[in-house]
Amino acid sequence: MAYPQPWLFSRNLDLAVFGGSSLLAVALTGLGWKLGLLQTPLPVWAWLSVVVVVDVAHVHATWLRTYLDPAELKAHPARYALLPLAAWLFGAILHYQSGRLFWRVLAYLAVFHFIRQQVGWVALYQRKESSLSPLDRHLDRATVYAATIWPLLWWHSHLPRAFAWFLDGDFAGPMATWLASVTLPVYIALLLAFSLRQLIRWKAEAFLPVGKTIVVFTTALTWFLAIVAFNSDWAFTLLNVLPHGIPYMALVWRRSKAESEKSGAAGALLKAGPMVFGILLISVAYGEEWLWDLGIWHDHPALFGEGWNLTSLAQAFIVPLLALPQATHYLLDGFIWKSGKAGFSPPT
Repeated sequence: MAYPQPWLFSRNLDLAVFGGSSLLAVALTGLGWKLGLLQTPLPVWAWLSVVVVVDVAHVHATWLRTYLDPAELKAHPARYALLPLAAWLFGAILHYQSGRLFWRVLAYLAVFHFIRQQVGWVALYQRKESSLSPLDRHLDRATVYAATIWPLLWWHSHLPRAFAWFLDGDFAGPMATWLASVTLPVYIALLLAFSLRQLIRWKAEAFLPVGKTIVVFTTALTWFLAIVAFNSDWAFTLLNVLPHGIPYMALVWRRSKAESEKSGAAGALLKAGPMVFGILLISVAYGEEWLWDLGIWHDHPALFGEGWNLTSLAQAFIVPLLALPQATHYLLDGFIWKSGKAGFSPPT
């Protein structure tokens, strides 16, 4: 029996945001290899177009469903007031004790967020498959966890690398190399089992869940290439950021459009259209990076001007404040996708 093909958005959009973003990342990685960019620091133009325009911007897309939505704020006032305050206070205490500890905690929180987003995409597709068996449900999730966690284990056992999540030394390690070796057969077995199961379903049911299969395979491909195959800041940034940020921004926009009429700033942005929304995200992302560079990094004086010389005490308060959009994004994502409206479910 043939089943209707489940898509989260539509056939073309699903293929573009999931398959297209990963193919773009792989293609640009190949271009970097061809141009000799794999073993050099990320160029400024690439940093602007990938990190600022996609990575930092997608963080601020969260606000369309939270702080810019009056109905959501009214429904959960304590959450939106206390959670960022608690995150900032906790971050300030951590940074005051140790800047390295602060970045380590934030890095692992980010890693958890990235893993859970990939698991969440699969969960979205699973909701669309009414006949999905418990075996498939568990195998799908286990495969995505393996596709993300095993490369991280390998990374931890091969520190240092030419890239870092945030800063050099933000991961603990190196851990014993045998851990990645021992878990490698599980990683391979789950990828093979998932592939075989899709072939069996295609043969027996004349059905292949294309969208879900693309998410699983592109997750395995991009995480392996980004972390294991290449020791390159260029490859890691592109393969890590593009398949994560592009689908997220698409989901935020489409999910918000699918819900009932919104008021306030969220409603105004939805009426203005995706181009205005995108320009706003990029502008806010650039402004955030301007503050980071002036106050902390001093990496791009040509773009942002000469920086400020802050004391370590001032940095203990300011760094967690500047990192608050990221931290809040990671934490709020555990709440804002709980509703099953419009056929969606949590992406994190």
